[in-house]
Amino acid sequence: MLYKTTYKSPIGLLTLASDGENLVGLWIEGQKYFGAGLGNFAQENGSLKIFLNTKNWLDRYFCGERPEISELPLAPRGSQFRQAVWKILCGIPYGKVTTYGEIAKKIAGQSGKNMCAQAVGGAVGHNPISVIIPCHRVVAKDGRLTGYAGGIENKIKLLELENADMS
Repeated sequence: MLYKTTYKSPIGLLTLASDGENLVGLWIEGQKYFGAGLGNFAQENGSLKIFLNTKNWLDRYFCGERPEISELPLAPRGSQFRQAVWKILCGIPYGKVTTYGEIAKKIAGQSGKNMCAQAVGGAVGHNPISVIIPCHRVVAKDGRLTGYAGGIENKIKLLELENADMS
């Protein structure tokens, strides 16, 4: 069974999804791939402990605190490759950015296979737990802000909130 609830944030309405114990999704209203895998069968239940904890995490994050990703049980659904990319995203520190190419190099180092930045971009774009798994901290090789499923304006807001070093 999947459950859902919403959270009003400074970047718009967020939809949270859970399997009852883990957070499996967090999407910005209108984002690309919104609710991917959620289907029409998720039941509304804002009182689940995971949702209360996630909302608390988000409250602290949007107030400028730096809550740890590890505080929440996350269970994003995706291929082994996507899981590997999302795990790397979780290691990008607050206020820092990395490039799709740098992530591709890390994946290649882990798998022993050549990896292209475009494939990484696809996995980053399909991140089902936006904001918490910080896909907004990934930029183009030349530092441009590209490819955020939640919209470039929201990517900018999140990076500004974190006082990100864009150099």
